[in-house]
Amino acid sequence: MEGGRERAGIRAPQAAVILLDTHAVVWLAHGHRRARPLAKLPRIYLSPVTVLEIQFLVEAGRLRLSEDRSPTAVAGAGPWKLDEPPAEKWFSVACDFTWTRDPFDRLLAAHARLRGWKLATADALLLERLAPSEVVAL
Repeated sequence: MEGGRERAGIRAPQAAVILLDTHAVVWLAHGHRRARPLAKLPRIYLSPVTVLEIQFLVEAGRLRLSEDRSPTAVAGAGPWKLDEPPAEKWFSVACDFTWTRDPFDRLLAAHARLRGWKLATADALLLERLAPSEVVAL
């Protein structure tokens, strides 16, 4: 920011911090068109929950990774950073999401809310139940 404006206490707004839903991670990794806007964002994060959900999807045959990739390798290979919130606070927030029985959705929504970040998702239930200020619709 130009010196005078910064000194006057005026700062440029920072870009929102985004937590990626699991499908957003998969889409970004594969260059899917719905995730392209996310690739340009400077502050995107991945939850450890996503690493576990990717493993579950692989085990269930719903997702295939190349032979040299693991969910942990995916977590370290994208334009995102891994964030690990304190479990006690995180799980306490997750207890508030009684409207979903999907443990991954519950923990991802709680992670985003705990941090005050937006959750990038295309999940209809998450988009319906979270406030518009809490999500980025894909």
